Amino acid sequence: MPLSESPRLLLNCVDLLLDAVFLISADGRIRYVNAACEPIFGYTPDELIGQPLFDLVLPEDRARTLEEAALIMAGQPRVGFVNRYRRKDGRPVRVMWSARWSAADQLRIGVARDVTEQHHSQDLQAATYAVSEAAHHASDLDTLFPTIHDIIARLVPVAGLVVATCDGKGAGVHLAYGRDHHGAPLTVDERLAREHCHEVIASSQTQQLPDSALTPPETAGAGVFWLVVPLMDEADPIGALLLKAHPGTAFSDKDRELLGFVSAQVATAIERSRLKAELLRAARYDELTGLPNRRLFHDRIDTALARSRRRQGRMALLYIDLDDFKGVNDTLGHAAGDRLLQEIGRRLERCVRRADTVARLGGDEFVVILEDIHGPQDAAAVADKIHHSLRQPFAIADHTLHARASIGVAIHPEDGDDADSLIKHADRRMYRDKARG
Repeated sequence: MPLSESPRLLLNCVDLLLDAVFLISADGRIRYVNAACEPIFGYTPDELIGQPLFDLVLPEDRARTLEEAALIMAGQPRVGFVNRYRRKDGRPVRVMWSARWSAADQLRIGVARDVTEQHHSQDLQAATYAVSEAAHHASDLDTLFPTIHDIIARLVPVAGLVVATCDGKGAGVHLAYGRDHHGAPLTVDERLAREHCHEVIASSQTQQLPDSALTPPETAGAGVFWLVVPLMDEADPIGALLLKAHPGTAFSDKDRELLGFVSAQVATAIERSRLKAELLRAARYDELTGLPNRRLFHDRIDTALARSRRRQGRMALLYIDLDDFKGVNDTLGHAAGDRLLQEIGRRLERCVRRADTVARLGGDEFVVILEDIHGPQDAAAVADKIHHSLRQPFAIADHTLHARASIGVAIHPEDGDDADSLIKHADRRMYRDKARG
């Protein structure tokens, strides 16, 4: 009997295949699927037929799944495409597809194979490499955390991620990052989240919690769970990851194993980024006052000059030298002198706008960059404000001190079009001011 006359026999043969065979209509609904779908997706054929297959795709994989479907329906057969689905029991499954479009039947024909196990070790390797690369390229923690979110979302389906970091040796916990899978801010009860983070960090054990344990009661979802994973770097607490599952799902044992491995890489990445930020800050900021140092000052003045030229505007440089600062060190000691420098730095910052720059060049020398001024009168007004501020008493080492300073002012573009010219003019005028007493 010709095979074409035996469709029932053909379907019975298809039902013996270990791979799932799907026939999908142009609108994305399942027209036929063989018995092999149940071990992969957890649904029987009767439960799936008539349903949109796309509804089972994990949210993180939907955009590229739509792109792949468009290629297939445009007549390009695809082999080896992998995406992730949610099984009937809520667990994710990774599926590899071979598919083509049958124009005559107006059906998408796809063969699906469960490759979850095969990809597990690859996922671990990929996660290690991706997190290491993220730590290397991130300029700070604010740029590192979104990248870590993307990496985790490619490994484990998450509806949202919160990163909590420890202040010092686990003394306090700060919620440094929190976003859902769309990138929108994630709402959690910060007090409850910190409490659970402390528990997890103290025990070094992962906890699974209901949404109500971390979310305000009015927004808590039924059947929604969180996984709180400790971040430990060589036994020292770094913080915790708080991962929110999609509604109606839970994290599997494989997910926990994968997240436990990834959390160690994330902890190392966070510590490395912190160290990099500290080194960068030490290279650009004055250790005593916390103000920009000479190197950062030169970067700032070059940037300010470029903006001033572009806007055809004006800017000013104030060169400030404290008068008789050596006497403070000689009479009260260097510790008192350091305290005075710190207080002076804070007062100088209060005399200018947030957009302006106060920097310490070294010793008792400070500079101020004033951007977008109307003319010399604006710079003179700030110089007078600084004089008045420094004349107010300082309480240092049980003594009341009054500081004085000599200030030289240079204006761009009148006094020059480059940093060296402005510095020379301001420095010369500062010494002239000092000579006048």
